[in-house]
Amino acid sequence: MPVQSDADQALDLIETDDFQPGPNWEKAHEIAQHHEGEALFDAINALLHRIEGDLSNASYWDRRAGTDFGGAGHPRELAALRSMAVKP
Repeated sequence: MPVQSDADQALDLIETDDFQPGPNWEKAHEIAQHHEGEALFDAINALLHRIEGDLSNASYWDRRAGTDFGGAGHPRELAALRSMAVKP
């Protein structure tokens, strides 16, 4: 599956459950882990850990991704990640 599709799928899964942990969170996490080391997916991983309340782990993934959207709230963070996903 292309990276673009994987990013879109992960972000859609996160949004579908209104930023709550659950089966879609797990699926999105698996996608992010599959692309570990790629900045966009490390940033998605940060959002996922913020959603579950694991701020320490979220900070770790932000450092790896070179991002820090956490103070914006989940919907704005997701929008910022969607913007990252469409950059060439």
